[in-house]
Amino acid sequence: MRSLRTRLLIAFALLSGVTAAAVAGAMYGQARNVILEKAQDSAVRQFTERVAAMTVPDPGALSDRDSFGVILYRGRPLGDDQRVPDIPRELRDKVATGVVAWQRVVHDGQAGLVMGMRLSDLEFYSGRHLSDEQDSIRELALLAWVIGIGSLVLSGFLAWLAANSVLRPVRDLDAAARRLGEGDLTTRVQVRGGDELAGVAQTFNTTAAALEKQVADARRFVADVSHELRTPLAAMTAVTDVLDEEAPHLTEDAGKAATLVSQETRNLTRLVNDLMEVSRFDSGAATLALDDVDVAEAVTATLRARRWTDVVTDLASLTARVDPRRLDVIVANLVGNALKHGAAPVSVTLRGEPGWVIIEVTDHGPGLDPQVLPQVFDRFYKADTARTRSEGSGLGLAIAWENARLHDGTLTAGNRPDGGAVFTLRLPSGGSR
Repeated sequence: MRSLRTRLLIAFALLSGVTAAAVAGAMYGQARNVILEKAQDSAVRQFTERVAAMTVPDPGALSDRDSFGVILYRGRPLGDDQRVPDIPRELRDKVATGVVAWQRVVHDGQAGLVMGMRLSDLEFYSGRHLSDEQDSIRELALLAWVIGIGSLVLSGFLAWLAANSVLRPVRDLDAAARRLGEGDLTTRVQVRGGDELAGVAQTFNTTAAALEKQVADARRFVADVSHELRTPLAAMTAVTDVLDEEAPHLTEDAGKAATLVSQETRNLTRLVNDLMEVSRFDSGAATLALDDVDVAEAVTATLRARRWTDVVTDLASLTARVDPRRLDVIVANLVGNALKHGAAPVSVTLRGEPGWVIIEVTDHGPGLDPQVLPQVFDRFYKADTARTRSEGSGLGLAIAWENARLHDGTLTAGNRPDGGAVFTLRLPSGGSR
């Protein structure tokens, strides 16, 4: 029983069931005693009145439709009445002491009441059945069962309502925590009332707001730093162009140093540009410039511009409404990643489905570790932690994923059955929806 709702319902049901059973049982027992005592008092009163009104001992005066009478003289019945065995021995012993006594008996499966009293040498006994009272008691028992079961059903329903009422804020918090964990930092929960759960909800909202502010501050800081670095990097890039031209004419050590400075400057420029692009996604400033694009030609142009002549292509002739610059970024990142971390041959296929354009980039390397797949599109994530910073910023796949999302498309990663990684890009052919 891992469900809190189930445990609450069972606890409520058990408590209600025990309470209903106890109340119904107590009511039944009390009502049963009242019915029997009332019948008993009435019968004893009538019996003593009949004996007091009797001038001559007459068993018939003690009998009627619902009762019988027996009179004993010195232990023997008067007349031919033979029902002495119906009188319990314990009752006769009490009557012998001179008190008015009575006793409940069961004869032939029927409940009854036998009464007796003594006057001089005469013992007067009268008995009557309690069938009417037993019928009333059975009806009362049935009513008690009905009330008990009805109370149990009602209490179960009320317990279900109460459990839902108690657990609704918990479910809301659970859903909100999931959304927050998935990256929706604007998630908040409604605060209802002033109880403990309301306090938890308020704490959650405060924590989420603080987290949202911290992330926003961090993103703004990165964007500001990246922006400030662009001007000096532009100047450094101009210098590296000169260094590249002069490197062959320098001494060996100076040439290596110039080449290293040039390469690291380009890497830093690429990182800053990637950070600027990411900051635009985070701020919502990234927009699409949609155009009707020959997708096969666009993919070919991307490969040609980067001189990736060894990439195998299988491109269907398709036209889609996409942002050509962002499509170039996606394809370049996917193919570049495959060339850098996979193994030849790297292939790009283009096919269409109703309403969709699908591009697949595959390689024949070892593939992606299953533990890596959930984080492969995370920012700054590198499957090989030993890779140096010159091998990439860890933002390329994240930017590709964001560009696919901006098109209302998807970008997924997986492994081919015969080995190698496969990245699948799906874009709506009619543009962002």
